[in-house]
Amino acid sequence: MKILVPVKRVVDFNVRIRVKPDGSGVETANVKMSINPFDEIAVEEAVRLKEKGIATEVIVVTIGSDATQDVLRSALAMGADRAILITADSEIQPLTAAKLLKAIVAKEQPQLVITGKQAIDDDANQTGQMLAGLLGWGQGTFASKIEFPPPVGGRLGGGRSGTTELVSPHPSTVKNRHPDVDCSTIEPPPKGEGDILVTREIDGGLMTVKLKLPAVVTTDLRLNEPRYAALPNIMKARSKPLAKMTVQELGVDVATHLKILKLEEPKKRKGGTKVGSVEELVDKLKNEAKVI
Repeated sequence: MKILVPVKRVVDFNVRIRVKPDGSGVETANVKMSINPFDEIAVEEAVRLKEKGIATEVIVVTIGSDATQDVLRSALAMGADRAILITADSEIQPLTAAKLLKAIVAKEQPQLVITGKQAIDDDANQTGQMLAGLLGWGQGTFASKIEFPPPVGGRLGGGRSGTTELVSPHPSTVKNRHPDVDCSTIEPPPKGEGDILVTREIDGGLMTVKLKLPAVVTTDLRLNEPRYAALPNIMKARSKPLAKMTVQELGVDVATHLKILKLEEPKKRKGGTKVGSVEELVDKLKNEAKVI
């Protein structure tokens, strides 16, 4: 099975973000850049699947200038087999990224796409879902666990490509989060059925969906903890294949449809004060804060 992992180059999560003086964007000059943390989790999961013998090849892809090669080399050092750089100088918005990735999927024919649920720079949380929609594939978003159950009856599951089936939450999950719920009638998720089981993190607990491959999965924080690339693997990554192609070769229009008018840093909060009585608190809320 071939896995495609889209990654994005973002400002490192340890760096304090600064807005440009003209408010046109975030300052990136002389700032440390790295793989989007959610995408790094996706790379780690794909590499683990290869180590388990489930995947045969892991391909990483990114969109951007030549400077973005560093995040591809980092992914190769983690264990990916080869990389693809789609060169683009203009801003790439989520829908455009999904269209470019769809073109890469058509060329590479992967059985599974694993990517981060969102990028920490724009927090859009759109590309994975849009890609699944454009491809007509099933999708498992906010994944905290990915399982490949053994085939049933000599074949993997059933149904057409792109189907998604909701599977009941595990009784223990419901009981832990909702002690007052009667779990006696809830059946655990089926074992050994379907191509892939994805456990999703939702507001009410956990949800398991069964997907028919090919499919798109977006990763959440608790899926795994990415490894640190060892020095020998970093050296080997330099010799791994990295192909380049342009957006024109893929035949995708990269015109932007959304314009950011202005960015502003959040207003600094004033220091809090202590009050000696309820009467003083009410007085300050009424006369100073003017909220009552």
